Amino acid sequence: MEHRPSPFIDGDERDAFGIYAMLRWALIFLVIAIIAGLLGFTDVQAASATIARWLFAIFLVLFLGALVIGLAIGSKLLS
Repeated sequence: MEHRPSPFIDGDERDAFGIYAMLRWALIFLVIAIIAGLLGFTDVQAASATIARWLFAIFLVLFLGALVIGLAIGSKLLS
C-alpha cells in the first residue's frame, strides 16, 4: 500500500512538504532588503524588496485561488 501524506498535518511536518516555501522565501528577501537598506546598499535593497513583493503577490494569488476552489468544492459536498 502506498503512503500518501495526510491533508491534516501540523505545522512542522507541513514545512517538510514545502507548502509555505514561497512565503518563506518572500520573508527572507524582505529581511535581506531591510538589512541592506540599513547598511546603505540601495541596489541590493531595491532588488530584494522587488523580489519579496513579487513572491508575496504570487503567494497571495495562489492562496486566494485555492481558497475559492476549496469553498466551491466544499459547498458542493455539503449540498
